[in-house]
Amino acid sequence: MNSRYLLTIFVYILVQFSGMMFGYDLLLASGVPDEHVLAIWTVISFSVGLTIAILLLLPEIKERHQTIGRVSRLRAAGWTIYGIFLAFFAQIIAAQIEMMLGIEMGSENTEALIEIAKVTPVFMVVTSVAGPIFEEIIFRQIIFGSLYKQFNFLIAAISSSLIFAAVHLDFSHLIIYTAMGIVFSYLYVKTKRILVPIIAHVTINTFVVSIRILFAEHLEKLGQQLDQIQSIIGGF
Repeated sequence: MNSRYLLTIFVYILVQFSGMMFGYDLLLASGVPDEHVLAIWTVISFSVGLTIAILLLLPEIKERHQTIGRVSRLRAAGWTIYGIFLAFFAQIIAAQIEMMLGIEMGSENTEALIEIAKVTPVFMVVTSVAGPIFEEIIFRQIIFGSLYKQFNFLIAAISSSLIFAAVHLDFSHLIIYTAMGIVFSYLYVKTKRILVPIIAHVTINTFVVSIRILFAEHLEKLGQQLDQIQSIIGGF
């Protein structure tokens, strides 16, 4: 792993802990209300961190334009659309497997992020755009890419996905993280373009967050109706 990769990982780690280190105190001292501090600092830190990461990797980005086997922009667009549907399908299958294993649906990590976005909508910049882009650079381009040079596809994809789950402190949904990681890694390998899994990841996150926030009341009512139906059926 080259020095630019190591520095990028360091920036990512710094972004994750910068709030507790000094960011939250700075915003509180500047008069930002308590309920918005976490969201606003996360937006600031991720935006700055992602910019630094792109600048660090800029020389490699230019080199990648010469990569042999890199698909054309038109084919990349097709792979992106295919990848979005493939990722949704993989997530559904993984969720079904988790249910069969007795794992409860819903991620505490996702729920926490949704609640923050409801209170401070600007937080969606991180959950829908900056976060997925940064994560694909770290977990697909750097970690998976480095492992793929040493091991086969599945080992590299699963290992990078486990690290991804660990960072999100969401070990109960390892199967979903692994399934998504395999799909994004597959897209990266087949196209040789990190932009393809980035767009797929951004699209999925944006869709999920938008649905959960814009249609929260409808989803809650639907859940209540399903519970009622289930209780009626259970009564027979």
